[in-house]
Amino acid sequence: MRESAGRYRPRQPVVRRKHSRLAVDVVAPSNLRAPGLGAWLSSVAPARARGAVTVAVVSDARVRALNHRYRRKLRVTDVLSFPSEDPGYLGDIVIAAGAARRQARQAGHSLQTELRVLALHGLLHLLGYDHERDNGRMARIEARLRSRGGLREGLIERHR
Repeated sequence: MRESAGRYRPRQPVVRRKHSRLAVDVVAPSNLRAPGLGAWLSSVAPARARGAVTVAVVSDARVRALNHRYRRKLRVTDVLSFPSEDPGYLGDIVIAAGAARRQARQAGHSLQTELRVLALHGLLHLLGYDHERDNGRMARIEARLRSRGGLREGLIERHR
């Protein structure tokens, strides 16, 4: 993995899923399947999500290190978003594989469903939404997009 100009950049092979508005690259270790994640995220993305985004599924240890470096929090978190300043590139969404597996088990759904929940949440952060400061705006948009994508529960609802 390499980091450049403060932005996390995955080094693993990339599978490109391209749709009319949003192109999604999904990077995951060979022992983790994420079929259709890029196409799903592109299909539920809000209209203003134009350009490209990378979704990288990495180890909990890697997410813990990134969380410490960029947020000064020495703990694993489930998803991090790294906005880009490059025109046409929204940024990177980094998902902790172990955290996603644990949360899927706790929520009683598949890992693929949890990856969708986390990728959508990360995309909304890339678009500038912040559930800690926006008086419920991100939660309302996430709920609408989850419904469109067939998800029953989102990340924000779990933490209320």
